[in-house]
Amino acid sequence: MSKPAKAGDTAKGSLPFEEALKNLDGIVEAMESDDLPLETLLARYEEGARLVKICQEKLAEAEVKIQQLEKNAAGEMKLKPFETAEE
Repeated sequence: MSKPAKAGDTAKGSLPFEEALKNLDGIVEAMESDDLPLETLLARYEEGARLVKICQEKLAEAEVKIQQLEKNAAGEMKLKPFETAEE
C-alpha cells in the first residue's frame, strides 16, 4: 500500500497524475480495510478529495491539449473539440 501524499505535495501542478492516482488508490484500500479510527478515516477522506481534484485538473488540462493539437489533413494545427461519451 502506498502512503498518502503530504498536504504540501498536493498543490496544483506539483504532483504527477499517475502518482496522485496511485496515492488515491492506496487511500481507498486503507479506508476499505475497516481497521482505521474515525479521525484517521476523516483525514484520509480529506486527502482523497484533494487528490481527486488534482486528477480532475490534470485530465482537464490534457483534454485542452488534445483539442489544441489536432492536425487537419494538410498538416496544419487546428482546434478540434474533444468528443466525450456524453455527446
